Amino acid sequence: AQIVESGGGLVQPGGSLRLSCAAPGFTRNLYPMSWYRQAPGKDSELVASISSAGDSTNYADSVKGRFTISRDNAKNTAYLQMNNLKPEDTDLYYCRLEYGNGYSGQGIQVTVSS
Repeated sequence: AQIVESGGGLVQPGGSLRLSCAAPGFTRNLYPMSWYRQAPGKDSELVASISSAGDSTNYADSVKGRFTISRDNAKNTAYLQMNNLKPEDTDLYYCRLEYGNGYSGQGIQVTVSS
């Protein structure tokens, strides 16, 4: 697989999860990476993005102060640390490598519920 996500699951409100996105198929160069989320029947939402060097990040207003995107270029992996999760964060999250038309993973479910 070119993009592999992991780390989702069920968590109570106020809890934390850390998503990982490995890009084993892209080892020759570094590319910007992003996390999106999408609920059934709704458009996808850009949650966070990070530059290829990791020195620039952007966040959706809805997650600012709670989520942190980072990357380890030695491992060709991006992460999304999600703290103080809320029920409205429940979604299918997927990682996207921003190269050409983009490469996305299968997505991983995050469910926030008591």
